Amino acid sequence: MLELSWPWFLLILPLPFILHFLPKTKVKGDGIWWGNTSQLIHHQGSNVLPRNPTLRYACLALSWFLLVLAIAQPVWLGEPTKVTPSGRDLLIALDLSGSMQVTDMTLNDQPANRLEAAKSVLSDFIKERRGDRIGIIVFGTKAYLQAPLSFDTKTINQLVQETQIGFAGEQTAIGDAIGLGIKRLEDKPSDKKVLILMTDGANTAGRVQPQQAATFAASQNVRIHTIGIGADSMMVQSFFGPKAINPSSDLDETLLKNIAAQTGGEYFRAKSTKDLRAIYQTLDALEPTPAEDIWQRPLTSLFHWLGFGSVAFLALSLLASRQVSLRTRNWRKGDRL
Repeated sequence: MLELSWPWFLLILPLPFILHFLPKTKVKGDGIWWGNTSQLIHHQGSNVLPRNPTLRYACLALSWFLLVLAIAQPVWLGEPTKVTPSGRDLLIALDLSGSMQVTDMTLNDQPANRLEAAKSVLSDFIKERRGDRIGIIVFGTKAYLQAPLSFDTKTINQLVQETQIGFAGEQTAIGDAIGLGIKRLEDKPSDKKVLILMTDGANTAGRVQPQQAATFAASQNVRIHTIGIGADSMMVQSFFGPKAINPSSDLDETLLKNIAAQTGGEYFRAKSTKDLRAIYQTLDALEPTPAEDIWQRPLTSLFHWLGFGSVAFLALSLLASRQVSLRTRNWRKGDRL
């Protein structure tokens, strides 16, 4: 079914026709003198096509009609589909600090940094969240809401894949991320508030201390599951050859365990992409809260198709005008001969 978001825009459809039929101002000027009327008579009977603006006006009219229709924002409503909400609201806080670029993970047997692994696992997790409302918080030096709580898991997944290291700064504001999560969940029922916090470091920035944020989250019945990401051993090249180091030495596991315990959540340690997948499978088993079914109709915007059509007919009108101009020019050249 077709619907118009701004149907009142159609009121301007007759505007060009009204302007066309308004009384025209008479232009005063010198007349054109034709030196030899026999040439004019001769050319009127020749094979040169007379000027016919019908095609040009038709293309312009169609171009105007499609343009106005596009501005009215038409959308096509698809068939209604039933969504069974679980009643669960999940906020995922994803660390985008500089340390997430450490390449101590693998994807398809190829080296990958921590953020690439996290996004891959999150993508599979979000796709399976039918009936949950999911939102994304990204944090670095500051915390930002990347996507509000929504049933539209496809868009949420796309926004996750668009995140990049350093978008929110190079440091790690864990307390601010928790605080923003509490704010976004404050109007939700107490048994539906879940925040999943994924980080690879310690709190090094922000105005809110993580422990204070966790205490407030517990008072607001927000359950926080924390995930510490990063391998515990990694080979690097040094001046004396290969050397084993701990790339997760900055990970504050004690803090993450305390946050989870204080809010009734769990702490998970992800040393590899395989661990991450297992963790999200565990989180996937959280008991949902039953809720009533809701019906949704997918919306497909037709704006860009109508816009392309308007431009196409405008181009045809210009082409028709050029053909008329060329014929007139050839006719005048023959007149000189």
